[in-house]
Amino acid sequence: MQFFNSKIDEVEVNNQKYFVKRDDLLNSDFSGNKARKFHYFLNEDLTEYKKIISHGSIQSNAMYSLSVLAKLKNLEFEYYVKNIPSYLLENPSGNYKEALNNDMKLIVDELKDNFEKDELFIIEGGAVKEAKYGLEILANEIKTWAKENKIDKLKIFLPSGTGTTALYLQQYLPFEVLTCSCVGDDDYLKKQFDMLEIKNHPTILKKTKKYHFGKLYREFYLKHLELFEQTNIEFDLLYDSLGWIVFEDYVNNFEHKKEYTFLYIHQGGLLGNKTMLERYRYKFTII
Repeated sequence: MQFFNSKIDEVEVNNQKYFVKRDDLLNSDFSGNKARKFHYFLNEDLTEYKKIISHGSIQSNAMYSLSVLAKLKNLEFEYYVKNIPSYLLENPSGNYKEALNNDMKLIVDELKDNFEKDELFIIEGGAVKEAKYGLEILANEIKTWAKENKIDKLKIFLPSGTGTTALYLQQYLPFEVLTCSCVGDDDYLKKQFDMLEIKNHPTILKKTKKYHFGKLYREFYLKHLELFEQTNIEFDLLYDSLGWIVFEDYVNNFEHKKEYTFLYIHQGGLLGNKTMLERYRYKFTII
């Protein structure tokens, strides 16, 4: 299974031109940053392993993609979570439901400390050095596009969870990569960078407001609707809504914006939007 050359769309958001790298269109099961981060494992011979083990949140995009990977490779898949909401246990939906359909074994407990030789452990969110493989391919696609379009002043943005995608893109690109922290704070994100590479980090843009990951914010939902109305592109509610808020604020206040081209990398993860939209409509009944 190969992932190459997602298209790049030109859009206008609030009277500012942007380009969007459509990694959401790569594959129905492996879209966005998960397609790039897990590209190595999709191509690799994993017959020495019996199972894949990972951990994280109950509606993780990585969880679903790893469940597909395990099924494709004929491996068992165990996924550790700290807890599961009773409503989701009784009414499976989103990434959780689809991962269960792929025979995921969910373990509500602390992640075990030791792994057997035939167990492939992939840390939460795919923050592994093997992610370099797919992200170098993505970086080369961006460099080729920039060269073909004679773009020499380019700024690239994507929001970060573990920051793996932004970090490795910066390692392979001659352009500045911008990002913002979505899961933890900026210090958490810097520590994540340092765990993989100690230098040449992407630029972390400051947020004007503190947000808690997974919590519902009216501005996220309104940004989601605004983006779809203006671009006809559906973006992820967990990462992309905050990403666009931060990125737009940066561009609007950037003194030399007329000299630069701005590229946003779509994060994929649209399967989780159904559950998120239900939560938003329930909470903000006036929307």
